[in-house]
Amino acid sequence: MAAENWHSGRPASPGLAAGPLFVYRPAAMRRASAGTPEQEAGRLRQAIAHAISEIEKLQQRASEDAAEILEFQIAMLGDEALAESAFTAIPGGVSADAAWTKALDEQIAEYAAADDEYFRARASDLADIRDRVLDGLLGAAAELPPAGAIFLAEDMPPSRFLSCDWSAGGGVALTGGSPSSHVAMLARARGVPMVVGLNIDLDSIQAHKAALLDGEAGRLNLAPSDEASLDFRRQVERAAQEAAQWTEYLSQSAVTADGERVLTQLNVAAPAELDALDPAICDGIGLVRTEFLFYDQPRLPDEEQQFAVYRRIVTWAAGRPVTIRTLDAGGDKPIVGLSMATESNPFLGLRGIRLSLANPEVFRVQLRALARAACFGPLKIMLPMVTVPAEIEAARALLVGEVADLERVGIPCRLPALGIMVEVPAAALAINRYDAAFFSIGSNDLTQYVTAAARDIASVANLNDTANPAVLMLIEHVARFGREADLDVSLCGDAGGDPKLLPLLLAAGVRNVSMPPMLLARAKAVIAGWSRP
Repeated sequence: MAAENWHSGRPASPGLAAGPLFVYRPAAMRRASAGTPEQEAGRLRQAIAHAISEIEKLQQRASEDAAEILEFQIAMLGDEALAESAFTAIPGGVSADAAWTKALDEQIAEYAAADDEYFRARASDLADIRDRVLDGLLGAAAELPPAGAIFLAEDMPPSRFLSCDWSAGGGVALTGGSPSSHVAMLARARGVPMVVGLNIDLDSIQAHKAALLDGEAGRLNLAPSDEASLDFRRQVERAAQEAAQWTEYLSQSAVTADGERVLTQLNVAAPAELDALDPAICDGIGLVRTEFLFYDQPRLPDEEQQFAVYRRIVTWAAGRPVTIRTLDAGGDKPIVGLSMATESNPFLGLRGIRLSLANPEVFRVQLRALARAACFGPLKIMLPMVTVPAEIEAARALLVGEVADLERVGIPCRLPALGIMVEVPAAALAINRYDAAFFSIGSNDLTQYVTAAARDIASVANLNDTANPAVLMLIEHVARFGREADLDVSLCGDAGGDPKLLPLLLAAGVRNVSMPPMLLARAKAVIAGWSRP
């Protein structure tokens, strides 16, 4: 397809969309005159209460995964500290909307400037909170795009996304945003194409009758020619035919063209993702991220809370293996109740298993919950960011001790298999030194550390490439060791579901891949077409 009029960004949700362009102008751009300080303070309290009520209504008709995201916004609005500086400014003659905008903009800037992509993604939630309250203060209802439109804005809050009708198609194009944001997760779960990081000046955008959005390549065309529109329609038709063919593979086991079995598992960020899925489509769950239990919460989750969630996931799997990763956090992602020092480079600091071992009381609670849930199916525990063999030995000692304590008081439990995530080059290079029951290659961080290029920094994004020969050599090294030692080796990073990278992983000897549910059918189709060179 010709490059004419195409603007490049980053893919956040695959798919293709053509429709009228809708440019969103946030409420923060409007202003109202100020009344007395008492009136302005009252207006702000009323607008916050109204915003909470509106989000609660949206939450009631939302799916469980979306409801959990909205719960974070309700909790934030209910926290008096959020609006404290706004109420402090109002007695000085500042209007409620100006005081609220300034207070929230300062917090949004802090989130947006964070080193970690997860933390930066939360800036969108705060922007949504800001605009919802402003809508109430200014008496303006939030404007929504027509069905089938391409929503273009700096960012799109989750509640705005959930308020839109996507049944007739459409897509999301953002000049900001992040592939790991809440709204990107929602878009992927609902099959809505999305592109982020577009280099477009929104103020210069005029009305356009039509736009083309390519979520596969991460591109947006604001002024498509007749030829470009025709090419795009053909691309949409081909994509629809391919998707129909992929669906045929979903319920089948993944087998290469020359008859070799490949295990395909799911990555899960929250249990709600499993509600609409049949466990028969996969060979198990290769990665459960447990951070959702810890982030955006008023306190640390206790043993019973964690146990209930882990049991639910293991029960869903119906006898298939479930690999649950222990808390993977660090100084870039602060957690209430977990002390973490401010670090100049949190990606190379106290994170993953390092943080868990530094906070053994918190770690023990998670290990106890996991050991109890292991009674309900083949649960495996995976340790993140392991760098030296002593870390897995220290974790094993804690796990064995907690299992013994549970048995002593008669609480049903089982000693799960203990493995490590291979994402630090030191572990990949000397994989034979680690006494682990299994290995799971975390291709996202392994690629980042090998190439010394963060995937969320646009200026070096081209260097962050899992197809780099150095990365593939390490993956092949780990896979070969697993075969020779008769130990399970899987890959649970984004590369596992990438149709361009999957053949390279198979050639490197990987025979167990884990990916988001929406990528499973396509991955099985790619595997079916691959044969050993």
